[in-house]
Amino acid sequence: MRKILIVGAGQSGLHLAHGLLSHGYDVTVITGQTSTEIRTGRPAVTQLTYPTVLEYERELNIDFWSSQAPHIEMSKLHAYPTPGPAALTVVGSFADNSYAVSVDRRVKMADWLEYFEDSGGKVVIHGVTLSDLDYFSRMFDLVVVAVGHGELGALFEPDPNRFTGARPRMLVQANIYDVANDPGFPEAVGWCGSAAKAGNIWFFPILTAEGPCHSLFIGDKLAGPIGAWIDKPTPAELWRRMVELMRRNTPEYYDRVRDAELVDDKSTLIKTLTPQVRKPVAELPSGGHVLGIADVVITSDPFAAQGWNNSTRCAKSYLESILERGDRPFDAEFLDSMFERFWKYGYDAELWAETVSEYWESEPPEFFNDVLGAAATYREAGDRWIQGWNNPSSYREWLYDPEGARAYLAELSARHES
Repeated sequence: MRKILIVGAGQSGLHLAHGLLSHGYDVTVITGQTSTEIRTGRPAVTQLTYPTVLEYERELNIDFWSSQAPHIEMSKLHAYPTPGPAALTVVGSFADNSYAVSVDRRVKMADWLEYFEDSGGKVVIHGVTLSDLDYFSRMFDLVVVAVGHGELGALFEPDPNRFTGARPRMLVQANIYDVANDPGFPEAVGWCGSAAKAGNIWFFPILTAEGPCHSLFIGDKLAGPIGAWIDKPTPAELWRRMVELMRRNTPEYYDRVRDAELVDDKSTLIKTLTPQVRKPVAELPSGGHVLGIADVVITSDPFAAQGWNNSTRCAKSYLESILERGDRPFDAEFLDSMFERFWKYGYDAELWAETVSEYWESEPPEFFNDVLGAAATYREAGDRWIQGWNNPSSYREWLYDPEGARAYLAELSARHES
């Protein structure tokens, strides 16, 4: 039986661990936090689990929350032009009556870690140093690193040949109660917006340990309006600033959060992040190799909301490669090929992240604005835009290329004229 070690207990690491365990592998997860410490810790950046990824979780019997979490079947995108407060609004739904959910990472990872151990997986609660990793590489057939910070994260070199990154972000977030409903739409509708003087916003229902609530996330460049919040205010002060920012710049959002309150004193997050892609294989001092997964290798711009999409799809791709490898060795060449296999999808996810980040920070090309306008006019175009979140590869056909965009707009116009 092949022995595999996964360092880190996040979305990608635990998804891969459960997948390997279900196929009879000897799997050990080593993490610096117990499940109780995860549950009672600080929040992470809230993510969406899209329909395809939700199905991947169900295949492993680890979708524990769909019966409790709000079903996000519909989303609205608000683009606030400059100047002027009026937003261009796109409404769209996921395909075939499917839906997304959002579950607090603290709940999800703690439940997954406990279920992994209950199912026969080995869990070690301990910090890991570089020398530890060197030792482990001789004990296990494969070591997968799912920790993207500190000494271990530094093992993986930036790869500017894929995407340059170079867009440091300021991120703030709050989990809140008493949010006003979207007039005329279901309570579980998800909102996404962009305003020059407020940053990029994700606002949607989420399941936490305290039950359903809403998460309001704002991300912007460090030189943007929220960059000055690096002083790390108290949770109450941070929420006050977020509400005031909405009041001045995004009236629809303000109307929904003006009377909202924080869930508790651990409901806020403030941090910086630099999107980038790193090389997936790192060499250890002894000459052994370890493989980075998901966030270790790809730090996506949170505004593209592809974090858990990338994490799960990367874990699933790695699982398929490991199963196909059989008893052959996991040498450096094969580890590189594992990432290249995932990168066929990951490239399109990062292309979407880079494109949407660039366009929201500068003047987008005319054809992109034309498509956005069509999506605000025709529901079928709005649906296609929102469904692209689930599979960013689909944007290639109509959103990036001027000729493809114009062909789609002509087809759309002709269909509605007829």
